[in-house]
Amino acid sequence: MNRGRALIVEDDVAIRELLRLHLSIAGFDITELGDGARALEVARSTPFDLIVLDIMLPGVDGITLCRAIRSDGPNAGTGILMLTARDAESDKVLGLESGADDYQTKPFGVREIVARVGAIVRRHRRTDVAVGPAQGQVRSRDVLVDVEKRQAAVRNEPVELTKQEFDLLHLFVSHPGIVFSRAALIAKIWGGDTYVTERTVDAVVSRLRRKIERDAQDPELLLTAWGVGYKFVDAD
Repeated sequence: MNRGRALIVEDDVAIRELLRLHLSIAGFDITELGDGARALEVARSTPFDLIVLDIMLPGVDGITLCRAIRSDGPNAGTGILMLTARDAESDKVLGLESGADDYQTKPFGVREIVARVGAIVRRHRRTDVAVGPAQGQVRSRDVLVDVEKRQAAVRNEPVELTKQEFDLLHLFVSHPGIVFSRAALIAKIWGGDTYVTERTVDAVVSRLRRKIERDAQDPELLLTAWGVGYKFVDAD
């Protein structure tokens, strides 16, 4: 793993030290914090290659912090791994829908968390978009995707997207009316990553809908093909 900068936000000192040790060995320069409010200040001013974020934090909780990081600033597109002591499906979904790339429940094995971190960093550093080479601008319905500038607009208004959201939107807009299964999306957007699940796909689609739809609960652009996957609405 190439050396990069990692922000660890965890109020449990023992877990924070464990993460610092093994992520340092993996090649990261570490900044570590135990308070959510302070972490938000740092994340808004300093770019990182990775953020490891606990859900239960003093000051500002991890879900709120993740959403704030994703909203703007130098880490809006940074890979985020969320840590949770809870194993409930709803907590995992909430973490993913807040903008995290992946989640890890506690307690965890060191090898597993280092592997998950490596997968996240590889996805965010990948320069060749899995959906194909850059082809300038792609437009369908109310959506315009500029591949070379990595910019998107919906109904003539710019939309801020994470790397996964942008790649997913580019794929759908480039193939209006074509149904993609969740497995196909994992292969195309995440490169078949072992640690990405169908639930991850659903969470990213949900985040994307909130950004491009007038009503995310009644989508007009990014549609569900029940029992199969998702598709972008047919072209005009």
